[in-house]
This record gives sequence, structure tokens and C-alpha cells, in this order.
Amino acid sequence: MRVELENLSKAWDGVVGADRITLDIADGEFVAFLGPSGCGKTTTLLMVAGIYKPSGGTIKFDGHVVNEVAPKDRGIGMVFQSYALYPHMTVFGNISYPLRIQKVNKTEIKERVQKVADMMGIGDLLDRKIVQLSGGQQQRVSLGRALVKEPQLLLFDEPLSNLDARLRLTMRGEIKRLQEEMGITAIYVTHDQVEAMTMADRIAVMSGGVLQAYDVPTDLYEHPKTQFVAGFVGNPPMNFFDVEIVAMDGEFRAKSGSIDLALPRDRAEKAAAAGKDKLIMGVRPEDIYLVDDAEPAAPGRTLTAAIEVVEPLGREDLLGVTVNDVEMRVLVDKTKGAAVGDNVDLVFDMSSVQFFDPETEQSVLWT
Repeated sequence: MRVELENLSKAWDGVVGADRITLDIADGEFVAFLGPSGCGKTTTLLMVAGIYKPSGGTIKFDGHVVNEVAPKDRGIGMVFQSYALYPHMTVFGNISYPLRIQKVNKTEIKERVQKVADMMGIGDLLDRKIVQLSGGQQQRVSLGRALVKEPQLLLFDEPLSNLDARLRLTMRGEIKRLQEEMGITAIYVTHDQVEAMTMADRIAVMSGGVLQAYDVPTDLYEHPKTQFVAGFVGNPPMNFFDVEIVAMDGEFRAKSGSIDLALPRDRAEKAAAAGKDKLIMGVRPEDIYLVDDAEPAAPGRTLTAAIEVVEPLGREDLLGVTVNDVEMRVLVDKTKGAAVGDNVDLVFDMSSVQFFDPETEQSVLWT
């Protein structure tokens, strides 16, 4: 099913939940709505589901406007964060419930429930009550209940938030595999960028009810169109500095107090062409390195910093450092042995540097 949203809006007593959201989801595509709490992602999903009535704009399924179509007639399956299961029913009762509402005959119900349960790996649990299941098993029941209707569109509202990290990883893979095998169009709401980046074909990034960007994961990461996208997509978040672009001695430099770094010509020329006295420069923590034998000092790209904080992340350490009065985060291999109080030299990989207009927060590199 192809889904088109055109200037879709929702407001309550002047409070805007979604503001003129326009995007196109292809048949069989997996799209994530990504953003922080209150950004409008769930509001938009619930309008697609028919639970919320839009204040403006249109929703089209395969070219047909469905604004006035009841949720039960939209051909959708929905999986909630809370699972929304009936605790007094068995697994069979929960999965079969939508079919019984549709008055499907008992033989077909039994066949379809067994097929979906086997697909979800819970075919031997059909007689159990919901309270006898683990969180992961309950999530599979919830997904099975959505799939048993054989929907054309699957809607997910943060379905993995209540699971532990290991089970989230497993369920991410299972959901994506099922979606691809069945060829169902899917919309997946999440605040977790790892879920969005690993599962989605395209990601709609939202903030304050506004669609900030809609693109494939790699382009959102490498070519962020706004400062919000640059800061939200990527973990740890991007470092931002107020700088001016200065041409000197045949090269361009980003300068501001403690910051003085040589820039690659292609990005520097685009930044300078913006005609702004000041720009916001963004550098990701993983693009900053400690000077050592493997990464020697680089003329024009090295700054001296003091380590203020060391956060162990397993294979890597996240360092909080200061360059005089400028704070930044640096991601380094744990074998570097960085310690609080050390003074270190940092090399900046400027090939991925980003620049944004401080007034509009729009990228001056990717328009």
C-alpha cells in the first residue's frame, strides 16, 4: 500500500501536534518517524490509523483519500508500546480476536492463528494466559494479532520500549525480517535512532510538530539538512561551535577564540558563499582523534585539550574535554588509556564537517 500525507496537521485549542506534514511512503517501504517526545510522530501515526481526525490536510492510501474512513476499514494492523493485550484471554484468544470481530469462520481462524503464531515462534504457547508470558512473548502476541488480519499497512508505536536491550535487538531483526518477507508497508514510531537507522528504508525526522527531514539513513547522518537533524541523528551527538570562515595564506580556516582549524576547500567555499559573518560548525565526536603513532599531529587540524570526564562505553571511551573555554565530546578507543586531568592533542577530521546558518539552523552545505 502506498501512503501519501499532504499538509497533514493536527491542533488542539491552539496547541499544534503536527504542522503540515507532507511525505510519500512507497508500497512495501519501511519508514520510521523519529524524534524526541512531543515532536508529533505519534500524533501523525494516529491520524494515519484514523484514531485522530486531522485538523487539515489529506491522507491517501493507494491514491484514495481516507480521512473519513473508519480505522477498521483502513486495512491496517497496529502494534502498541503497551501491547494492549487482554490478560484474561489465552494467546489464541488475543491473536484471534480481530478475526472473531470480523466473523471469520472457526476453521479459518484456527489456521490463520496457528500460521501467524508459528511465524512468531509462539506456536506452542497458544493455550497460555497472557500473564504467564515474558515481555518478549507478549510483544510477539501483539505483533501476531496485528499480522493475523493480513493488513496492507503495519503501524508501530514504540513497540520495543518496554523490552531489555538484548531482546530489543532480537525483535528489531524479527520485525524487519517479517516486514520484508510479507512485503507490507510499515510506519514505525520511535525516539531511538538506532532502531530507526537499522530498520528503516527512510526516516522522517520530526521536531515541534514539523518535519525536519525525510531521507535514507546514510544521508541523514552524512548530509543533515538542519542543525536539529545533525544533533539528533548520531550517537554521541555532534559538537557545535560558533565560528567565522576566514581565508588566509591560500586556505580557509574556521576561527573562534580557542578554535582555529583548516578546512577542506570544497566545504569551506560553500560555507563562505553563505555570506554570513558567523556560522555554526558541527563535528562528530567520532571524527576527533587523540594524537599518537597511529594518528600523528596534523598541521592546522590539531588542538590541545584537557580531559574533564571519561565515560567508559565498552570498546570505546567518551571523553568530555575543554579547549580553553570550549567544551566538546570525543569518542576514542578504550586502549588509549585516557584519564581525567590529562592534557592531550586532538586531531580533527574535517572532511565531514558541517555548517549551519545560526538564524535559520539550515545547512549551508546541503540545500
